[in-house]
Amino acid sequence: MLEYTLDELSRLVDHTNLHAFASAEDMKKLCDEAKEYHFRMVAINQVQSKLCFDQLKDTDIDIGAAISFPLGQTTIESKVFDTKDAIKNGANEIDYVINITEVKNNNFDYIKDEMKQIVDVCHKNSVLVKVIFENAYLTKDEIKHVAEIAKQVKPDFIKTSTGFGPSGAKVEDVKLMKSVVGDDVSVKAAGGIRNSDGFLAMIAAGADRIGTSSGVKIINALKQRLDDDNISTIKIDREYKKNMK
Repeated sequence: MLEYTLDELSRLVDHTNLHAFASAEDMKKLCDEAKEYHFRMVAINQVQSKLCFDQLKDTDIDIGAAISFPLGQTTIESKVFDTKDAIKNGANEIDYVINITEVKNNNFDYIKDEMKQIVDVCHKNSVLVKVIFENAYLTKDEIKHVAEIAKQVKPDFIKTSTGFGPSGAKVEDVKLMKSVVGDDVSVKAAGGIRNSDGFLAMIAAGADRIGTSSGVKIINALKQRLDDDNISTIKIDREYKKNMK
């Protein structure tokens, strides 16, 4: 059982706006909210990296650029180029989507090469990297296989979903991913997490980051819960720990 203060819970949030129609004013609002609530990162499309960097450069809030988003259907060379470009423009976290077609082709050597090249670029630049699986399109065996590759390559996080697929994060998928990577790689849950109960359930299942566009609503609800109960922390039973070797 772990205890989290409200600020510690806020620091698990990747505050997200990945809409194609997001304006400069929307990005400023996203960054202002991230500063107000002390979220860990703003999750944005790559093209917004410089704009958000300028908004957040004097803070401890990270700029997280999405690469090959949301389909993952670009070449390794293209993903590497876009990763470097995002970093050049101020991104210090990268969330990239795997080539799902190559998973379906059972071409796991390709998936490993793609992951290694992007992870190498990120870590060379002291940038954190997350690998988006898009679990809605994968079988349980495919999820396990890609997670096993991640356990070898060691990105910082593996991530459930883009939020743009047919379904988002599921507790059982978080548990499955965490059961494979253990403490070698962290797990990010994203997609469809819109309330405080869902948020806490993902953390209990093993997630150490939550990608959501509902972060303000969630943290306000958790603050109300703390105030109503006159307590300063929320206890979360990290159940997955009991089943890890």
